[in-house]
Order: sequence, then C-alpha cells, then structure tokens
Amino acid sequence: MIETIDPTTGEVLERFALMTESEIGAKLDAAMQCGAAWAAGSFEERARLLRAVAAQLRDERDSLAATAVREMGKPIAQARAEVEKCAWALEYFAQEGATMLAAQPAPSSAARSYVAFRPLGVLLAIMPWNFPFWQVIRAAAPALMAGNTMVLKHAANTTRCALELERIFHAAGAPEGLFGALIARGDSIDRVVADPRVAAVTLTGSERAGVSVARAAGEVLKKCVLELGGSDPFVDLRDADVEAAAKTAVRARFQNNGESCIAAKRFIVEAEIYDEFLQRFVTFAAEQKLGNPMEEGIEIGPCAREDLRESVHEQVKATLESGATLALGGKPVERAGYFYEPTIVGEVVPGMPMFDEEVFGPAAAVVRAQDRAEALALANASSFGLGSSLWTRDIAAAEAFAARVEAGAVFINGMVASDPRLPFGGVKRSGYGRELSAFGIHEFVNIQTVWIG
Repeated sequence: MIETIDPTTGEVLERFALMTESEIGAKLDAAMQCGAAWAAGSFEERARLLRAVAAQLRDERDSLAATAVREMGKPIAQARAEVEKCAWALEYFAQEGATMLAAQPAPSSAARSYVAFRPLGVLLAIMPWNFPFWQVIRAAAPALMAGNTMVLKHAANTTRCALELERIFHAAGAPEGLFGALIARGDSIDRVVADPRVAAVTLTGSERAGVSVARAAGEVLKKCVLELGGSDPFVDLRDADVEAAAKTAVRARFQNNGESCIAAKRFIVEAEIYDEFLQRFVTFAAEQKLGNPMEEGIEIGPCAREDLRESVHEQVKATLESGATLALGGKPVERAGYFYEPTIVGEVVPGMPMFDEEVFGPAAAVVRAQDRAEALALANASSFGLGSSLWTRDIAAAEAFAARVEAGAVFINGMVASDPRLPFGGVKRSGYGRELSAFGIHEFVNIQTVWIG
C-alpha cells in the first residue's frame, strides 16, 4: 500500500494498492503490443497525438496544478506554469520531431548510404516528485515522437499525478498501451528493468537511485539515461550586476521550494562584492511570502516530506557548527505541515555539509572567493556537474570561464533552466545522457546505418 500525504497539513490524501506482478506484466504487454503499430505510423500521426495531449493538459491545467500542490507542496502559480511548460514541450517536438528524426545522408563507398533513426520499443521512465508533470513529459515527448512507447514508475508521493497523466493521454486519444503508469515500490523496479519487454530506461532522481538503476540496466545490457543530483554553482564575479544577480539568485535557489536538481545551491562570490551581494540576497529572499501553497501570491510552500525538511535542517545546523554564519532563517516553521524558513548561510567553505552535499530545500550556501581563479576552482569542487550560472559584464571572459566549468550547462547572466530547444543533462555524478532537443530525441533510437551497393 502507498499513502500520499499533503505536505501542507501532514494529513493522508489517498491510499493506493501496489500492482501485482501480473498487473505490471499486463501494462508491459500493452506497451509492447502498441509499439509495433505506433512505430509504423507516420510522423504526422505521432505529432497529432502530441498536440492533442498538449491541448488536454491546457484544458485541465488548473485541476492538474492543484493535484501537484496537494501531493508535493509547490506554490500553485508555479504548478500551473509547470503544466503549461509540458504543453509547450509536446508542441515543440510535434513541430520539430520529424526534422530531427529524418534520415541523414552519409556518403561512403556505397551507391547510396544514410543514417536512419528507428524506435527502440518500450521505454521505462522512473521519475521523481519535485516536478511531477514536467519531468515525465520532457522524457515522454521526444521518446513518443521517436516511435517508442512508455511505462512510468513515478515517485510514491506523487502517485495521483502519475495516474492523472495516464488519464490525460487516454482522454487525448492515445492508443491503448502508448503511455501507462505503474504503481510499484522503488525496491521492486529492478525486475521491471530486467524484463525483456523493456528496451531502455530513463531515470531522473537521486544519485543513489541512479547507481541502482544503472547497475540493473548494465546487467541486462540496456541503454539508460540518468539525470541525477546537482549542487549548481552560481558564480558572481567582481564586475557582475549585483542587484540583478541577487534578484535572480532568490528565484534560482527558492523556486519550487528549493527542491530542484538544477536549483543554484552554492553561491560563489568574489570578495570585492561579497558583502553587497549577501546583503541584497538576504533582503530579497526575506521578502518572499511563505504559506499555504494553494493561495495566490505564495512563493514558498512546504518541503514535500517531513524527512526532507529534517535533512535540510541537519545540513544547516552542521554547517553552522562548522563555523559558517547564519544570515537568514535557519529553522523549521512552527505550524502544521513541513515548512522551513527561507535560509541563507554565509562564509561556507569546502568541507562543510552545505558545500559538499546537495541541499534539496530552501537553504542557500554563500561562499567567498578571493579571485576569479578561486571562483572557478570552487565551482568545480563538487562531485556533481549538472548546471552552472555565471554573472559578469565581460561576456568574452565569461565564455572562456564557461569552457572550464565542469557542468552540462552554463548560463551566463541568467538562471539555469531546462528548455525543449536545448540539450539537458550533466557530467560527473550528475548522470549521463541528454534529454530534450535533437540530442535528447536521439538517445532512445537505434541509430541505424543503411548501405546500398
């Protein structure tokens, strides 16, 4: 049995029975049986379905957003924006997918040779709770456009979101088996990975989950894409626009209640502007409105689970005990639910938990760098390498700096965000492979050489 809990109140929302092995098998059978016809269909047919799903999402945007808020606690305005982004991604791949997947001439000794992109089959998607619709759709849109089918194993605490997505696909006219949701525990998923009906796996989640799934996929020689944790540096060089950087820093750290793999987490600031940046960052962060995420205007809701709030608090306490200084917040909010004060900790250095570990909640670490060289060294002093933000007025120098940053993305004078038009993914322990763009749509295809004598 799975229970979902409202993080705003701590009360149980729903209880779901776990699927039996035969029920999971039926989902996989349906996905495989659907796959042959879906793969044989035209790009136009696939695009038509993706557009229909986008329209259905928009029609039900408000109710879907409310479901996400109830299950994981993000502010309602951000939840509505998430649903809209899903619709945009579906429309983008409906529009661009055929071009991305068109056969590419590859001249050789043959009379004619080319490279074609064929679907793999059933894709198992293992997805987290923090963006319960977007994480799924950003994997599904390119994979389905490429001719694959998908089964979703969602995080337990967003089970209703998973079932809503399955319903949305059905309401939009998707053939039976194209997209199905599994209700299962994470510790039972290795059997699904190994199932011969599953062709490949995509996972967004924790480093620990990624290691487990990569091991399971490796044992049966199946392709997988992993988008794992992040401890993204937000680097402010001495010639940065401090006001603009500090305002963006608040959104980059505290959006989605700070529960995002690509949230800025380590704010590395050159000493010359450190005090000014910290003061502005604190001022802007303190202006955020914390409360019931269903209310309009709320910018900070609860942590998604009680254990997540406790984990953030332990990291903050341990960092302060190691010699850092508290600039804002620093403790749980005394009210129902799993709320935590927006928190900023200054004078953080390597070796402290908030520098060395991923902080998945509304707490920021501010780090002093003596110069540009140290700022770069601090940015790269992490086992993660998902995204990075760099603030400076010298764009040429910024691009040279970016070339040395160990991350899958570097945003100059902007906030790291996923975009259907750009590849998304990390290096080091942030995972491997890419989602979105032409690079993402080619992850789950057979790149087939055709040689004609």
